[in-house]
Amino acid sequence: MKCVPSPQALRLMQHMIRGPVIRPRTCNPFLPLARQFHASAQRERAEKHVLSDIGEGVKEVQIIQWFVEEGASIEEWSPLCEVQSDKASVEITSKYTGVVKKIYFGQDDVVQTGDTLLEVEVEGDAESDQPTEQEAEQTEQIAESPAAEKKTVAEAKTEADPKPPGKHAFLATPAVRGLLKEHDLAIEDIAGTGKDGRVLKEDVYKHLEGASQQSSATSTSATTKPQIDAKQTETAQKLTPVQSAMFKSMTGSLSIPHFLFSDSVDLTTLSSMRSKLNILRNPDTTPKLSYMPFMIKAVSLALNQYPILNARLDVTTDPKKPQLVLRSVHNIGVAMDTPNGLIVPVIKAVNARSITSIAEELQRLAKLGQAGKLSNSDLTGGTITVSNIGNIGGEVVAPVIVEGQLAIMGVGKIKTVPVFADDGVTVKPALQANVSWSADHRVVDGATMARIATKVQKYLEEPGMMIADMS
Repeated sequence: MKCVPSPQALRLMQHMIRGPVIRPRTCNPFLPLARQFHASAQRERAEKHVLSDIGEGVKEVQIIQWFVEEGASIEEWSPLCEVQSDKASVEITSKYTGVVKKIYFGQDDVVQTGDTLLEVEVEGDAESDQPTEQEAEQTEQIAESPAAEKKTVAEAKTEADPKPPGKHAFLATPAVRGLLKEHDLAIEDIAGTGKDGRVLKEDVYKHLEGASQQSSATSTSATTKPQIDAKQTETAQKLTPVQSAMFKSMTGSLSIPHFLFSDSVDLTTLSSMRSKLNILRNPDTTPKLSYMPFMIKAVSLALNQYPILNARLDVTTDPKKPQLVLRSVHNIGVAMDTPNGLIVPVIKAVNARSITSIAEELQRLAKLGQAGKLSNSDLTGGTITVSNIGNIGGEVVAPVIVEGQLAIMGVGKIKTVPVFADDGVTVKPALQANVSWSADHRVVDGATMARIATKVQKYLEEPGMMIADMS
């Protein structure tokens, strides 16, 4: 049974809402007086949200984007920001429920483990100031009228004086940031149409189109040509986490004595087989086959016969007695060019996969790499690497061995060249690519490398042999 307030109580409450009554700052005008006198003020405290250890020996990360801004309300486990380490991107979630009081780092800043990311204002333990269900029912009708009036006034004010976007409104995904970097654009100069005013790829293209039109109308030789007497300027720029990882990895690789082996491979037959398989595939369930899955599988099949190239050299257990550590599983790394830089995700257990399975995993890793979402597991555990520089350009490459591995294969550009037929007289077109190998000369000799390279070559030139040798 509902309790109906007396006419005197209603008049008193109406007077409290509309009349010029002086109240304490924390007073709630929609509560009975008795309830207001007994309500205790909320106590608030500031909590510092530090960057915790995210594993895999990561000591520093770079802020990719913030999902919150100062003054925003957050809940425990809600996403705060996305960070990029030298291995993968990670989403940092909140440890507290409260209001963001201060953000200590901006986008693209580098943060060390243990640094404070932001400060959160958290409510302390205090008596609840919320009205009971009965009190809410008593005041609902009285509150509707002034609340509606306030809402109308607020809407009119918003239309007349639109609120500017927050300072974190112009955030973007790694794909958008890659596009901005490619065209040397500042995100602050672009009007975002996404959620909370965030910049989308369409916004970048629209900005480029407008800039192109303006440039064609106003450009002059004076603005496009550098001055002959201009002074040289230098601007320091910190390495990104991906670049820092590359610096450390390649510095370590310099301790490995490399040697290069290179030869051309005829891919004409493989190209014909690949085209037929792509025609027969179901595009809804099977990815389109590129040359890479065949090349990766050919390397794995060759490793079955020459397992030394899947091993690692252990010089730390006993520096006076280095030893080879043979590995049974073929985890083949694939070098990829992404908006964040060169990364090498790993296809695990290639010796247990079909060519279609390799293609599916390659597609998954490529999508995650472009979005900057590769996990630590995706980027670790490689035993040998394949790098396809030919899809960008270049015919011969001298790839650098990844530390902890003994060899790497680099594939150059596939091109049509004239070759002699078996009769030695007739000339016919053929698809060829240069395949180069770098190996650790401390344990791999030239003859062994040549045998392995020749085996891979035969698999690629006669793909039927590859199918026959699959287990």
